[in-house]
Amino acid sequence: METKNVDYPALYSAADNASLKAQKHYFIALKLYLILLITAAFVSFYWPQDSNGPLVSAVLFLITLGILIWLKVQKPEDIWYNGRAVAESVKTRTWRWIMKAEPYNKNINEDQAQKEFLSDLKAILDQNRSLSNVLEWTSSIGDAISEKMVATRALAWEQRLHIYKDERIDNQSNWYSKKSLYNKRVAKGWFIVSIVMHSAAALLLLYRIKEPASSLPVEIIAVAASAILTWVQAKKHNELNSSYALAAHEIVLIKGESVSVKDETKLSEFIINSESAFSREHTQWAARKNV
Repeated sequence: METKNVDYPALYSAADNASLKAQKHYFIALKLYLILLITAAFVSFYWPQDSNGPLVSAVLFLITLGILIWLKVQKPEDIWYNGRAVAESVKTRTWRWIMKAEPYNKNINEDQAQKEFLSDLKAILDQNRSLSNVLEWTSSIGDAISEKMVATRALAWEQRLHIYKDERIDNQSNWYSKKSLYNKRVAKGWFIVSIVMHSAAALLLLYRIKEPASSLPVEIIAVAASAILTWVQAKKHNELNSSYALAAHEIVLIKGESVSVKDETKLSEFIINSESAFSREHTQWAARKNV
């Protein structure tokens, strides 16, 4: 029985959508900001005497100022991280519930178990009231507790363990592995571009020493190099590569521990340890936003 994202509680879908949308808006704004800075430097260099040149540059800089103000006021980066934190918290609680792990493995009826789970979801939402204005609620994002969640929880512990290894551990391992390789490849590409830009600026400066009267776009290249550095720092490709690679290896070790699960109690302990590892990785990654 496969548990897809659509089978998670509606709060997960709403927080996940808000996070992805905010992330997209943040990087679009940052990309536009950097492109406009480079364009302003280009205009200023090639049309220094033309009256329209300074005017265009001034307009471009005013637009970049507006982007900075929008980023400060709307804070899409905060929404991105907070939404991700809520989504991951809901996901962890969901897997604990459908696997009958602590704190949902008590000798209580299913109605009470559902009430406790919903109470925990409400607590997560209450702790993140700042997201209330960006969480979208539509019929397409599902229910608080899906039918598949209930059906999975009703299975024998052996079947639930199989589902957990397949749909949670393997899914996470594959995701982290792919993301690690992607960030490694992109980080290498941006490093090469950065080297080329800095080398070009150095060569142009050396040529200017030889030919002082020459007109070379050193300032444009310098601004472009700085823009690339800002973009790379925002995307954190190197950090994410290391973090995701480490998480992927840790998940492999986690899966190996499943052989010790022999009953319902051991399954609960295994789920708690696994979900704690998943939460720890995400917490460490999210903390980097303030670095």
